[in-house]
Amino acid sequence: MIETLISILFVYLFIVLGYASKRIFQEDINTKTLTLMSVYFLQPFVTVWGFSTTKLHSEHFTVPLVYLGIILALLLPTVFISKFLFSDPKDRAIFSIAGFVGNTGNIGIPLGIALFGEASVIYTTLINIANVFVVYILGVYLYSRGSFSIKDSLFNIVKIPIIPASIIAILLNIYDVPLGIQIKEFFKMGAYAGIVLQLFLLGTFLQGIRIKELHPKLFVGAMSQKFIIIPIVTALILSATPLPAFVQGVLFMEMMVPMAVANINLASLYDCKPKVVTSLIFLSTLIFIPMLFLLSSIINVFYLC
Repeated sequence: MIETLISILFVYLFIVLGYASKRIFQEDINTKTLTLMSVYFLQPFVTVWGFSTTKLHSEHFTVPLVYLGIILALLLPTVFISKFLFSDPKDRAIFSIAGFVGNTGNIGIPLGIALFGEASVIYTTLINIANVFVVYILGVYLYSRGSFSIKDSLFNIVKIPIIPASIIAILLNIYDVPLGIQIKEFFKMGAYAGIVLQLFLLGTFLQGIRIKELHPKLFVGAMSQKFIIIPIVTALILSATPLPAFVQGVLFMEMMVPMAVANINLASLYDCKPKVVTSLIFLSTLIFIPMLFLLSSIINVFYLC
C-alpha cells in the first residue's frame, strides 16, 4: 500500500508543476487554451493508444457494460434529485455528473495493479475506456446544460473529437488492423502528453481556488455521493451479478477512485464553475488517500478471500 501511495504522489507531482507555473506566470498561462489543446487534440490520442495496447475479446465487454449499467442506474435518480437540492443549474450539473467521472486511468490502473496484480490491467483498461464515453457523452451534455440549451448541449457532444476517435480505434482493434511500431509510438507519445497535460491543467486551476467559497451543500452532497452512496449501491448491484469476486472487486475499486481531472476540462469548456469543480476534485483526492486503507480492507475481506 505504501508503494501505491508513493506511485500516486509521483504522478501528482505534475499537478504541483501546473500550480507553480500558474502562480509564477499568472495570466501568461491561459487555462482555456490548455483545455482546448487537451480536449480537441491530445485526449483522442489517449483513447486510441489505450485500444492499441490490448486485443479485445467478446468476454471482456461484460465488465465495461456492467460499469456503464451501474453509472446509468445511479445517474438517472441523481439528476432527478439535483433539481430539488439546487436552484442554480450549474450546481445541479456539477452534482449530477462530477462524482461519476472518476479517475479510472491515472489512479485506477496503477491502484488495480497494487491491489489485484497485473491480472487486473485488462479490466481497468476497459473500464477506463468505458469512462471515456461517460465523460464525453453524459459529461459533455450535463456540463453543457449548466450554460446551454438542450439542443446546443447535444451538438456539443458531436463536436468532441474523442468519440469518433474511439469508434475508429474500436474498429481497428476488432478487425485486428496491424499498426506499425512507429505508429504505436506516435500514439503513445500523444497519450502520455495528454495525461501529463491533464494533471498540469489541474494544477493551474488549483492556483486560484478558494475552498471557503465552495457551497457546503454541494461539497457534502458530492462527497457523500462519491464515497458513500456510489460504493454501497455498486456493492449491492455487483452482488447480484454472476461476475467472479475478483472482477467485482476491480469494478468496486474503480467506482471509488476520486473525481477525474476531465471534469475540469468540461467545466472550463462550458463555463460551468471550473473553480468549484477543481475544489471538489482536490478535496476528493485528499479524502481518498486515507480511504485507501479502508478500500484495501474491504477488497481483501469480500473480494480476495
